[in-house]
Amino acid sequence: MELELDDRPVAIFGSNGAGKTNILEAVSMLSPGRGLRRAKADEIVRMPEALGWKVSGILHSLGQTYEVETRAEAAGNRTVNIDSKTSPQTALGRIARVVWLIPAMDRLWLEGAEGRRRFLDRITLSFEPKHAEASIAYEKAMRERNRLLKDMVRDAMWYAALEAQMADAGAQIIANRTAALIRLQAAMENAQTSFPTASLSIVSPDDGDDYSDPEALLNALQASRATDLRAGRTLVGPHRVDMRAIYSAKSMEAKQCSTGEQKALLLSLILANARALAEDFGAAPIILLDEVAAHLDADRRAALYDEICSLKAQAWMTGTGAELFTELGDRAQHLLVSDKANSSEVNFL
Repeated sequence: MELELDDRPVAIFGSNGAGKTNILEAVSMLSPGRGLRRAKADEIVRMPEALGWKVSGILHSLGQTYEVETRAEAAGNRTVNIDSKTSPQTALGRIARVVWLIPAMDRLWLEGAEGRRRFLDRITLSFEPKHAEASIAYEKAMRERNRLLKDMVRDAMWYAALEAQMADAGAQIIANRTAALIRLQAAMENAQTSFPTASLSIVSPDDGDDYSDPEALLNALQASRATDLRAGRTLVGPHRVDMRAIYSAKSMEAKQCSTGEQKALLLSLILANARALAEDFGAAPIILLDEVAAHLDADRRAALYDEICSLKAQAWMTGTGAELFTELGDRAQHLLVSDKANSSEVNFL
């Protein structure tokens, strides 16, 4: 499939299963990480006979043009090329930013803390591409420490180096998350928007622990060894924190709000993220909104489209019917996706 587009938003509509979300997933792979479905490289190949997959594009960003390609052979690792040069995934975050909202996030406030941490880390990564490096370093050291715990290793020497690595990387993770949340909060409060605002914070299940201080985190890990040995896993650190949101208009926890209010709050966070990036990065991010019209009435849809257009962002939005994008008019490109013989066909309207 090949699409030639301008800088306007892209409204994609068609029946369920036609392949609309596949287009958004392809665009999301032009950013660091696993993309909007969080699929591993070998999981993206959906046909057993396929040799792999590839996404390529011409990206215009900050007055420059880049040729970007990312691919993976069958059962192989994902690679990235920028202007025909092999690059790390983090390099994608230096030339453009991509943010998204998908239906799976609709239960963000109702489910466990892991999903909210992942959501916060994606926002953090959009501000600081090197956040991925700190996260990878922390996770790798923690896996090794957990292996020692499961094997009931008690020699402190085996833990010292791993805990030092976790302390340094973990403190950087918390610092990055905190900076992103402060920036997001400011972008919400300083904007003229019809979408709700919230008071955002990072909370820890271990009251009083300061994971932003490497020495304090190191001491906490050392002090927790006996408890961790009994549990067989690490019970303190940034992998245990949660993101809390208080819906400002009602002074109510987001998880207690209505479904519509929760959806509007999620959109508010994504829009705030985009506004902040437009100011800090110098260009609005690419915004991916899968089934964006769900739980939104006509007025709220119109408000969303107005904000996207005022940002001058190329937003890729999906929905089942063309009527969901009526308020956009010719401010957007309209694509009809149909499923023919198990392959997607795209028509410009």
